[in-house]
Amino acid sequence: MSKLTVAALQLAFGEDTGANIRAVAELVREAHGRGAQVVLPPELFEGPYFCRTQDEALFAGARPAAEHPSVLAMQELAAELQIWIPTSFFELDGPHHYNSLAMVGPDGKIAGIYRKSHIPDGPGYEEKFYFRPGNTGFKVWSGVGPDKGATLGVGVCWDQWYPETARAMVLMGAEVLFYPTAIGSEPHDPDLDTSRLWRRAMIGHAVSNVVPIVAANRTGTECGQRFYGHSFICDERGDILAECGAEDSGVIVAELDLTAAKKHRAAFGFFRDRRPELYGRLVEDR
Repeated sequence: MSKLTVAALQLAFGEDTGANIRAVAELVREAHGRGAQVVLPPELFEGPYFCRTQDEALFAGARPAAEHPSVLAMQELAAELQIWIPTSFFELDGPHHYNSLAMVGPDGKIAGIYRKSHIPDGPGYEEKFYFRPGNTGFKVWSGVGPDKGATLGVGVCWDQWYPETARAMVLMGAEVLFYPTAIGSEPHDPDLDTSRLWRRAMIGHAVSNVVPIVAANRTGTECGQRFYGHSFICDERGDILAECGAEDSGVIVAELDLTAAKKHRAAFGFFRDRRPELYGRLVEDR
């Protein structure tokens, strides 16, 4: 029976990149100590969520994967602990900038890079100023876990709202979906709390694809913008296995039974009964 122990981290971040990376590393070690084989930190954990406003000086924080301090630190840690760490970072590629994720494997190497496909643009989340839309397409990684039998899919933040993202990765073989994120209050509407919607959207992906979900968010307040935490792990039925509150800092861990999930996925028939010939409207650009 194939089982995989996964973890999500939730914490607040400040201006000191080194301190942020050390805080994440400490929680990664805690997760490993609790048996986690894949540990997910939040999105862009090297510092505050800088996309609140448009500031050209902030482009200086981008680095190629081979030089980015977050990626380098997680590579060293993954090799030491022999675990997988999906690592979100601000990527520089020539003149281009991306919101990217390096899938760091237990050998300390980067197994591949995913560039965020859906880029939001709105008050407090002005990412289109900083990031090009990703050009990697959706990606999955196989050979994960103690028996190297698991396949992971990863979307980044705004990707998590799109059912197409989840469905595409499961069609590519993903058995667990991971979503690092940075989401919280809406500066244009203090009364709008999307935390419930955020969780429901991903739990819906779990149910409609019969696949477990791991979501890691930041917490704390940055320049008046409050990040609402609520990181969680759910199983393939959408039932919550572990979760954080709004202000918690720490680690959540859960063991996933991928063999049972595979059986349930087949039994539900969602993939048997798909009618791709009817879905052309989904790919029309209008």
